[in-house]
Amino acid sequence: MSYLVPNNPDLMIRLQEGNSVSEYLEGKVNSIMQTAEHLLEGGKPLYEIEEWCMNEMTADLKPSRYRYILSVIEEEFPKEYERMRENGTLTYEALNMTKACRDIFEEFDFKIENEDNRHLRYAIIGQIHDYLL
Repeated sequence: MSYLVPNNPDLMIRLQEGNSVSEYLEGKVNSIMQTAEHLLEGGKPLYEIEEWCMNEMTADLKPSRYRYILSVIEEEFPKEYERMRENGTLTYEALNMTKACRDIFEEFDFKIENEDNRHLRYAIIGQIHDYLL
């Protein structure tokens, strides 16, 4: 949950609406448990096992579309970013912008390997600009 809420609040909201947060988290833990136990039995240090577990459980959540949108707003629309942050609507508006940009993220097959794609960024900037009008 400590990763999910700040990085993928849209998923957290959907899970809460479906009363499936516990089920989701249990599924994530169950998916890595056998390997984690094997690593522990093999003498791997606990901190390495914890790091591996966290990476495995969050792999399909990276990169965060929500965090990407926040960074674009902050860098490209600093006045609007500050206004929303100060009046307490930043998270709400960023979630709405993430939804508004869903098709763009899909079209560019948003993933770690292409999150620096300038065409993706320009398309997101355009969509956010339209959203803010």
